[in-house]
Amino acid sequence: MAKNIKNIIINELKSGGNKDFALHHMKFFQTYEGGYGEGDRFFGLKVPRQRAVSKKYWEQVKPEEAGDLLKHKVHEVRFTALMILIEHYKKADDKLKKKIVKIYTGNAKYVNNWDLVDLSAPFITGPYWFENGTKDLWIFARSGNLWKERIAVLSTLYFIRQGNFSQTIKLAEYFLEHKHDLIHKAVGWMLREAGKRNINVLYDFLDKYHKVMPRTMLRYSIEKLPEKERKRYMKKDN
Repeated sequence: MAKNIKNIIINELKSGGNKDFALHHMKFFQTYEGGYGEGDRFFGLKVPRQRAVSKKYWEQVKPEEAGDLLKHKVHEVRFTALMILIEHYKKADDKLKKKIVKIYTGNAKYVNNWDLVDLSAPFITGPYWFENGTKDLWIFARSGNLWKERIAVLSTLYFIRQGNFSQTIKLAEYFLEHKHDLIHKAVGWMLREAGKRNINVLYDFLDKYHKVMPRTMLRYSIEKLPEKERKRYMKKDN
């Protein structure tokens, strides 16, 4: 890494911050006590600014050094670190991809909000687990950790884009009794994405489980269906 490039990145992000945005982000991402993002800190940037910084510097930052940035206390620094890892993964050979995934999964506790998961999992663990097996996907799914669970679910977006729906369906079944709405939303979203590509996959799942699905999961999954179908599935007595 070029001398002090980590500090350059952090300072550039900090200089682009906005206190009003930071306060908004703190509320939006539930950083209050008891919230899923409790204690997180923000500079107050919008995503395009973070993308611009990552695009400007990613080639100067080694993957393991992006892993160091991923441990930063400020949310936008972690977000930018993930974008850097994604850029490296896109251009990596198999050996480097394995290394990047190890960095990512080894620092999963810092991928600790839904936007960080949704940004990264479909582009790092998604393609890697698709190509190399789903053992670690299910270790994450069964971890009992909210963010690892969501990483498992969002990783299947890559599977869906390849026309493979089986892991999404298995996870949806596994998480039917999950208590957190961030998992309900993630699963419902993935079911909806599967339905865009193969509507029968979605209908088969809904016909079997709509009466017992968490309502948020159900609403997300049927969002793009015709109104008549949405109403039918929302009725628990049919």
